[in-house]
Amino acid sequence: MKENQEFEEQLDENLSEDEQEQTNATEQQDVEEIVEELTLEQELEKKIDELTKALEEEEGKKLRVMADMENVKRRASLDYQTLQTYRSQNVMVNILPVLDNFQRALSVEAKEEETKALLTGMEMVYRSLLEALKSDGLEEIEALDQEFDPNFHQAVMTGNEEGKESGIVLEELQKGYKLKERVLRPSMVKVNE
Repeated sequence: MKENQEFEEQLDENLSEDEQEQTNATEQQDVEEIVEELTLEQELEKKIDELTKALEEEEGKKLRVMADMENVKRRASLDYQTLQTYRSQNVMVNILPVLDNFQRALSVEAKEEETKALLTGMEMVYRSLLEALKSDGLEEIEALDQEFDPNFHQAVMTGNEEGKESGIVLEELQKGYKLKERVLRPSMVKVNE
C-alpha cells in the first residue's frame, strides 16, 4: 500500500506539474493576448489622434477658404458698386471742355438783339446740359472766397488783396468738378498770399 500511496503521490505530483505547466502556458498566452490587445488599442488610439488632428486641420483650411470666398464676394460687390457709381466718369471728363466753351461764350457781352437771342438759347442749352450732368452726380467745386484746399483747387497764380486772409481763393480761372466724392478736375485758382 505504501507503494500505492507513493505512486499516487508521484502521480499527483506529475499531474500538478502538468497542471502547473498548463496553467502557466495558459496564463502566458492570456498575458500575450492582453499585451497584444493593449498594443492594438494604443495603435488605434494613436491613429484616432492622428485622424482627429488631420480633421481639425482640414476644417481650419475649409474655414479659411470660406472666409476667403466671402472676402472675394464682398470685394467684387464693392468694385461693382464703385463701377456703377462712377460709370459716367469718362463721359463727364470729356464733356468738361464743352462746359468751359459754353461758359466762355456766355461771358461775351451781346450788343445786338440777334446775338442776345442766340446767347439766351445757348444759356438754355448750357443749363439743360449742366442739369443732366448734375442728375448723374456731377458737382461744381466751390472755389471763390473759399480757403485754398489742394484736394479741390490748383493754384496757378497768387495775388495780394487787402482785407482777405492768406490762402483765400481770390479768383476762379477755370471751374473744377467732382463726380460724387471723386474730383474729376480741380478748380484753377488765384490765391491770396
